[in-house]
Amino acid sequence: MSQEALPLYLQIADELRQNIQESLFRVGDRLPTEAELSERFGVNRHTLRRAMEVLRQEGIVDVERGRGTFVVSAPITVPIGRRVRFNESLKAQSLQPQSQVLQVAEITADHQLAKQLELSVGDPVVLYERLTLTDEVPLNLATSYFPSAYLPGLAAHCQTYRSISLMLQTEYGCDHIRQSTRLSARLARVPDARLLRMPATKPILLSESININQKGIVVEYGVTRFRGDRMELVIENEG
Repeated sequence: MSQEALPLYLQIADELRQNIQESLFRVGDRLPTEAELSERFGVNRHTLRRAMEVLRQEGIVDVERGRGTFVVSAPITVPIGRRVRFNESLKAQSLQPQSQVLQVAEITADHQLAKQLELSVGDPVVLYERLTLTDEVPLNLATSYFPSAYLPGLAAHCQTYRSISLMLQTEYGCDHIRQSTRLSARLARVPDARLLRMPATKPILLSESININQKGIVVEYGVTRFRGDRMELVIENEG
């Protein structure tokens, strides 16, 4: 079917799709308003909304009530397997992760942390929080807790390394093995939504993981908040 034979709303969707593919509008950009696009294409808003719905169903744009319509990318796939290799999985998809350290602190274990890290209440713990981005767009917000006594000097290393797996292997000879992961979905809390640059009305994917070394010792309890509109978590069956 020729372009001219397509319904008008599909012609509009095709032109906007091409604009996005040619980077006239980039990921994260807000599209012109309904009024501006209606004037550009010489159509009423009903026709324009049908075109935008086509792009929304294709996962090309996302409509945020009160903010506008934004260009989004296809979801990034993150495998959840035995090995913890988040940065490697991004690079395998031709993505270059950037990490911003938000906080490194020495704290003491409360009842929850003591249980997760197999410590006693009051034992020293290192808290390491960072934000991961690609192309300056946030992907996730991760908070990790480590047993200080087993990993001496860790707080200083957290300021240098952006890969936990590499840090544990290089500095401590520790493997980084996923013992268990609990996945759930919930609305983003306001501070998290602000850092992830997403509305607090949108869902996040929440991952809580217990990671061990090759000796079976717990070396990390991690809580990661993934943007639900940017990420897909895939459970791997490694036999």
